[in-house]
Amino acid sequence: MKRLLNTLYVTKEDAWLHKDGTNVVVDAGDAELGRAPIHMLGAIVCFGRIGASPALLGHCADHGVAVTFLTPEGRFLARMEGPHTGNVLLRRAQHRASAERAAALPVARAVVAAKLANQRQVLQRALRDHGADGEIEAASRRLANAARRALVTEDFDQVQGLEGDGANAYFSVFRRLIRRDEPELTFRGRSRRPPLDAPNALLSFLYTLLASDCRAAAETVGLDPQMGFLHRDRPGRAGLALDLMEEFRAPIADRLMLTLFNRGQLGPKDFRFVDGGAVLLADDARKTVLAAYQTRKRQEIRHPFLGETIHLGLAPHIQAQLLTRHLRGDLDAYPAFVWS
Repeated sequence: MKRLLNTLYVTKEDAWLHKDGTNVVVDAGDAELGRAPIHMLGAIVCFGRIGASPALLGHCADHGVAVTFLTPEGRFLARMEGPHTGNVLLRRAQHRASAERAAALPVARAVVAAKLANQRQVLQRALRDHGADGEIEAASRRLANAARRALVTEDFDQVQGLEGDGANAYFSVFRRLIRRDEPELTFRGRSRRPPLDAPNALLSFLYTLLASDCRAAAETVGLDPQMGFLHRDRPGRAGLALDLMEEFRAPIADRLMLTLFNRGQLGPKDFRFVDGGAVLLADDARKTVLAAYQTRKRQEIRHPFLGETIHLGLAPHIQAQLLTRHLRGDLDAYPAFVWS
């Protein structure tokens, strides 16, 4: 499982990736930037105009190492992977459960309740670290109430509505969690495509990384990443990967964003403010974020269901495995990840 923590991120424009024995080598011009044993990698993620040799891509496909290509800003372009494996009976069970709302509802409820509880945990940590704050305390109560209701509702639309209500409560006070005075770092409400402020630019970048990890987790255990329970079918959307991602937005991405800002590791100079209002993460800052993201994934936690100490980055893979056990009938319910 340890290799699943190891992702090679390539950010150098016009870099060329090729195979040398059992190593992946990254070249730029006539210089070798680095190399790594392919069997130790879980994935390769490339940002910008980066090429790869057919020999390397074939070797990665044969050994289960997915190669993902993103724009310099982190928008998904393509993913190269080998043939799908996995138990056909498991996938049939997944397809049946996701297609029937009565079967999909318990999984969707668990995912939303865990997401809301994890968002509340972010707010509770802010209160412990920085003292009482009426707005944050009120938002925390709203999230707790929404999480409780999500666990018991029998209406699928209400589950989605509670998720939306929780998001409104959470992001309404998110600006108060950033302890910086620079106006360029002010959070002005959730915005995407394009992000309209620096916090949103960083969140969007981190969510892209997290979505890739959650998709890999689903595929590793033989699940179909397209067939979700909370996120319904849509062409080109990896619904199950997005389902898994909901449980980890707060503990992995949101907390890391706040850490990078509040510890002064990122500032206004690390963002590009584009005409028209869009804000993008600067090229050099991506390296800082990627290094911090890998460090965050190596943080040890105690898994709430298994009761074992694991690295946080392995939690999506464990959750995917627990979902397979539920679909096979080994677990009566899906135990979503609740961070503490």
